[in-house]
Amino acid sequence: MTDVDARYVPESREGMLKITEVFHSLQGEARQAGLPTVFVRLTGCPLRCTYCDSEYAFFGGEWKHFDELLEIIASFGTPHVCVTGGEPLAQKRCAEFLVKLCDAGYSVSLETSGAVDIALADQRVSRVMDLKTPDSGEESKNLWSNIEALTPHDQVKFVLCSREDYDWARRKLEEYSLSDRCEVLFSPSWGQVDAAQLAEWVLKDRLPVRFQLQLHKILWGDVAGK
Repeated sequence: MTDVDARYVPESREGMLKITEVFHSLQGEARQAGLPTVFVRLTGCPLRCTYCDSEYAFFGGEWKHFDELLEIIASFGTPHVCVTGGEPLAQKRCAEFLVKLCDAGYSVSLETSGAVDIALADQRVSRVMDLKTPDSGEESKNLWSNIEALTPHDQVKFVLCSREDYDWARRKLEEYSLSDRCEVLFSPSWGQVDAAQLAEWVLKDRLPVRFQLQLHKILWGDVAGK
C-alpha cells in the first residue's frame, strides 16, 4: 500500500476502524499474561504519557472493516483477543467491534487509558484500565467516574515511574477500595523503576495487588508487533 493509499478515508466508515496493526503474540501483561493472543491495535490517542511504548500508533493506520478484521483474527486460531492502542475507545465504533468479538465467542480484553468512559465497552470484555500517575504527565486526564463502572471481570493498572508514583498509587488503592472492586496491577515503567525494588515495596506494605512485568519486553525488547 502506498502512502497515498494509507491516507485514504472511505466515503462511509460504517463498520470500520482505523488500524495500526494486527499481530499474534503472547499476552505480556495482566490476568492473561503468557497466553497466545491476537492483538488489534487501533490508531490514535488523546494522551501523551511520558512512558508510552506505542507512539507509532498515534498517526497513520489503515481503514479496515469489522468483517476483514474478524477474518484476520480467525486465521490465527486462538480464542484470546486484545484490543489496544493508542486509546481504542477514542474511535467511536470500537464499542461495536467489541460486541462483535464477544458474540463470535472470543475471550476479549481491552487496554484503555481510563480517560474515556469505559461503560462504552461491553461488560463481557475484561477492561484493563490504566490510572495515570503524576509522573505519566497525564494524571489530569483520569476520568474518576470510571471507577464506579468497574466489575470483578475488569482490572486496574498502575504503571509506576518513581517512588512518588508508588505512594500516589497506594493512596488511590485505599481511597477507592480498588482491590474490592477488581484485580489491581502494579507495574514498573520500563527502564525507570527497578522491578525488584517495586516488589519489595509491595511486599513491605502488604498491598492486595498483582505485581507484574511486561513479559513481551523481557522476551523481545521494546519493539513493535510483539
